[in-house]
Amino acid sequence: MPVTPEPAPTVQQLLAFYLEAGVDCALTDEPVNRLADPDIAPAPPKTEPREAAVQRTFAQAPITIAAPRADAMIAPEAAISSAREAARTAPTLDALRALLENFDGCALKHTATRLVFADGNPRARIMFVGEAPGRDEDIEGLPFVGRSGKLLDRMIAAIGLDRSKAYIANVIPWRPPGNRTPTPQETQICLPFIQRQIELVNPDVLVTLGNPSTQTLLSTREGIMKTRGKWFDYDTGTRTIRAIATFHPAYLLRSPSYKRMSWLDLRAIAKALAVTSSV
Repeated sequence: MPVTPEPAPTVQQLLAFYLEAGVDCALTDEPVNRLADPDIAPAPPKTEPREAAVQRTFAQAPITIAAPRADAMIAPEAAISSAREAARTAPTLDALRALLENFDGCALKHTATRLVFADGNPRARIMFVGEAPGRDEDIEGLPFVGRSGKLLDRMIAAIGLDRSKAYIANVIPWRPPGNRTPTPQETQICLPFIQRQIELVNPDVLVTLGNPSTQTLLSTREGIMKTRGKWFDYDTGTRTIRAIATFHPAYLLRSPSYKRMSWLDLRAIAKALAVTSSV
């Protein structure tokens, strides 16, 4: 009995599949095979209608997974060590940004559109640190510019601040694919850079936004419900900075009932800034 082949999926079905897999934006106008040998020039594309080409490729092409080239792989331990050495040598924020632009030890760099380094005033007395960029941040190259960024702007405006009076960054400077959670290895590789960034900004108050950045920077295993609103000492190696954790704006968008607690944290932050300015 002959077997009826499965019909080729439509473009709409393929797009739905990619969205479910976390592929929600294009990095370039044309597809790029990032696993191909760069020494081998790609064949010139054939002239063919786009929808027909997609359907033909999906239906006929064998599925293969190429292993990364050995010379492109960096062991996590070596990448972490390299990050520590590189971050330590950065004398300024501009130098640190240049180091990150040229750092190849984190695989997230190769799937993100661009580096998301920081925004705001590098001389600010307060620094906010989140976990990682999202889709909007990846497109614009600035942290907290999407819906959560607009909420963060309203939060800091409530205590008389704006981006000209604050410095904003993330533990991870590249967007994880599909906004997935960064792996522990990715976090440890990027950690020396954000630690050096905090040291160079040297704020009076450090605010960690959400559980991941709080646990990473403040060395605690407790959840954000227990850590928010509490003061910590953050040691840069040259100075101890007052640090406090609060909810990430993205969490407040999902759970607006916690905005009241966040307001209490903001009032504590404003009070701490007032005290340090009078000293």
